[in-house]
Amino acid sequence: MKYAVCQVSVAPLRADQSDRSEMVSQILFGEKVEILDKKNNWIKIKADYDDYEGWADFKHFLVISDVEFQTMNSLHYASEGFNLAIDEDMPLTLPIASVLPNLENGKIKFGTKEMDYLGEFQTGKFTKESIPNLAFQYLNTPYLWGGKSVFGIDCSGFVQQVYKFCGYKLPRDAYQQAELGEALSFIEEAEPGDLAFFDNSDGKIIHVGIILEGNKIIHAHGKVRIDPIDITGIFNRDLQNYSHKLRVIKKIL
Repeated sequence: MKYAVCQVSVAPLRADQSDRSEMVSQILFGEKVEILDKKNNWIKIKADYDDYEGWADFKHFLVISDVEFQTMNSLHYASEGFNLAIDEDMPLTLPIASVLPNLENGKIKFGTKEMDYLGEFQTGKFTKESIPNLAFQYLNTPYLWGGKSVFGIDCSGFVQQVYKFCGYKLPRDAYQQAELGEALSFIEEAEPGDLAFFDNSDGKIIHVGIILEGNKIIHAHGKVRIDPIDITGIFNRDLQNYSHKLRVIKKIL
């Protein structure tokens, strides 16, 4: 069994071993993975955080020992939109929610790497009441299928990363997230930080967002944006119509 850590800002996770293949998710800096297979310059990996699998460029990762994989301190996250690390005298931009392995005295250490960290960090122990403010840090981030960072993000990646700061692990995809928590009978019962899920004409969950005060929702649709929500769904103020049909609201925390 081999293990590795992402050593670039954001590593694409693809459906197949090709740069042209669909990006199904991303691995952020400092996140650990298990290497399942290797073909030429590509490795099939499983993300330690959410067990998501896909193919990635081997150059984006640094192999570590089994012992380090098990004992690495991964409790610190980059907490601003953009953070700076210095890798061999060269700057490396780290997006919010990047893991800072073994952070101590301003140093990041994993495998053969040692970097200076010049950004802000948190320990991922926020309360539910903090979720809206955490979510606001992603406002206007462009939508990107499979994205998980402020460089580009999709709806479920956005929700997963915000909840990550609260120390709560969510699965990667919206339909998986919808299987968790307590369903609310009425939208009036929802609190800021609860999750709203939306389906298509076939009844498949295709979208998720975070409830805010004042019958509003923050979600990734074109970009991370705030829109009104009611029992019908999300009303897009730019288009002046409903963009998503409400299926259920879930209380996760």
